[in-house]
Amino acid sequence: ETLVANLRHAAARLKAAGLRLLVEPINNYDIPGFYLSRTQQALDLLDEVGADNAFVQYDIYHAQRTEGELAATLQKHLARIGHVQLADNPGRNEPGTGEINYAFLFRHLDRIGYDGWVGCEYKPASTTEAGLGWLKALA
Repeated sequence: ETLVANLRHAAARLKAAGLRLLVEPINNYDIPGFYLSRTQQALDLLDEVGADNAFVQYDIYHAQRTEGELAATLQKHLARIGHVQLADNPGRNEPGTGEINYAFLFRHLDRIGYDGWVGCEYKPASTTEAGLGWLKALA
């Protein structure tokens, strides 16, 4: 009840400022006990909050760790996703260092009409500069 009330309050204040509220599910492998760990759980919470400016921040890394089905989930819930961010799995490093097919996912985001930003929240496997090499490879 407290979480829902707080999110309603925050959403109202943010809406008055012309801003969105984002909630991000976090996997329980990296942060055991984190309350929101799955996309559907976040959507159910937002349904209870009932604010038209409240969205999911879809973190591809966390979703891969807990759910998989990245393309299907992005497409199914696109209207309720306010921001996408990335890191590869395992290791939370830059795209191209793990199991996630980012070339496919970027094309998929374009195909399904995602027109927002994609934020990067990863630990470069070596240097920051080297960690940006994926941009050229996937551009």
